[in-house]
Amino acid sequence: QVQLAESGGGLVQAGDSLRLSCAASGRSFSAWSMGWFRHPPGKQRQFVAHISPTGANIQYSDSVKGRFTISRDNAKNTVWLQMNSLKPEDTADYYCAARNGYAGSLYYDALNYHYWGQGTQVTVSS
Repeated sequence: QVQLAESGGGLVQAGDSLRLSCAASGRSFSAWSMGWFRHPPGKQRQFVAHISPTGANIQYSDSVKGRFTISRDNAKNTVWLQMNSLKPEDTADYYCAARNGYAGSLYYDALNYHYWGQGTQVTVSS
């Protein structure tokens, strides 16, 4: 049984930073692609970032590129999302997701992820 638990969300002002964490339980974390997605209020779920099992391949959505950084530590079964220069449009519930195996070119598609956390809320005030 795989469980993902996000933490680190909160209420911040525009320009501030937050670091989200996703702790995973279960075997073979080092074999999973990990992704961050977000669900803004009134909008559809959006891809944010992906990191391959070894960390060698990383992708970001255009809206967060240059501001957000995804990283992982396979020894700690944890993936992080460092969010800098936050904007009000970053306000959303943020979810981490795991895929058993490399996501490849479909890293952005939520349907390719097998496990999801409960989410953590990020609110950025202007």
